[in-house]
Amino acid sequence: MNDQELEVLLNDLESDRVERKASISDKGKLCEAICAFANDLPNHQKVGVLFIGVHDNGICANLSIDDRLLLILSAMRSDGNILPFPTMIVQKRSIGGCELAVVIVEPSDAPPVRFNGRVWIRVGPRRATATAEEERRLAEKRRSKDLPFDLWPLSSASLDDLDLEIFRRVYLPSALANDILQENQRTVEQQLQSMRFATVDPLPKPTILGVLVIGNDPRQFVPSAYVQFLRIDGIELTDPIKDQKEIGGPLPDLLRMLDETFQVHISVATDITAQPIELRQPDYPIVALQQLGRNAVMHRTYEGTNAPVRITWFNDRIEIQNPGGPFGQVNRQNFGKAGITDYRNPHLAEAMKNLGYVQRFGIGIQYARQQLQKNGNPPLEFTVEDAHVLVTLKRKP
Repeated sequence: MNDQELEVLLNDLESDRVERKASISDKGKLCEAICAFANDLPNHQKVGVLFIGVHDNGICANLSIDDRLLLILSAMRSDGNILPFPTMIVQKRSIGGCELAVVIVEPSDAPPVRFNGRVWIRVGPRRATATAEEERRLAEKRRSKDLPFDLWPLSSASLDDLDLEIFRRVYLPSALANDILQENQRTVEQQLQSMRFATVDPLPKPTILGVLVIGNDPRQFVPSAYVQFLRIDGIELTDPIKDQKEIGGPLPDLLRMLDETFQVHISVATDITAQPIELRQPDYPIVALQQLGRNAVMHRTYEGTNAPVRITWFNDRIEIQNPGGPFGQVNRQNFGKAGITDYRNPHLAEAMKNLGYVQRFGIGIQYARQQLQKNGNPPLEFTVEDAHVLVTLKRKP
């Protein structure tokens, strides 16, 4: 948007496409505003704008707009509190002689968007959590959008192919705020639609996301939805096999079993000579394995392939290979760099965050590197190809 368009919005004190804040002291309110603009309940199909550095009455607050403030605002997009990730631009602008930070938020292609488990909307002067009817209207807006693969409907499946016990017992309590859950009077179909696990149709169908997260048998509909684990007693694929398994099932079960498999195969060495007390150090830090394994499940492509995530554990190294090359703004040159991330399966990423398997988006590789260095392992090695990504962890010497 140019300065003239922004100035018109800034001076329109009645517009429901604008919010003004004098500072960033209340980041929760800023996130609520971003969430509300992303939901675009009035269906303006136009951006919403959050002006930082101006009072509600339009008077300049004379706030210093520095790089730190802009970075704080930019981080709100992908810190995992607003899901799915909003599309937004953060800029420093001077409008009418007032220095401002401007956050421009695009309407989401896959509403409802939630901030900390709540759907925020804005209609006229009102910003509040959405009612069940308002949330239903938001869900219906998804019908005509060009959706990512994880939201595609499965015409050959029915709601009977979803494990509603896992949905009620595991997923809903993880995804929604407790007070929202207690007040929830929606039908199971409406709940599934709200979580994007089912289409918003007279006869709802499970989505790819629904089958991956809570499906009775995800591989029936997404054949590649599993992890192939191979433990080799040696350093070559032709060496004897000590253990092998296919780890599958709904996402909570798959991730739990993957963690258990890592734990079983880690070796811990005991050193009683270097210190007065016994030191126990693993050959690989479990946190690094968890981060890289979950990254592979999250970022792989599930479309157009029957290949699983492959984890091959040799005596001297571990190789984790996932189908699908770099995606979006990630390329071979910037792969693995701090702050560079994109999401082929944004709603699967949201589900993993809701389930507690992701604490913050965009730091998994950095955290794994940190843990490996702390444990004394050599640096990670990446092989980035168009069709796959291979990460190699070297055993602690």
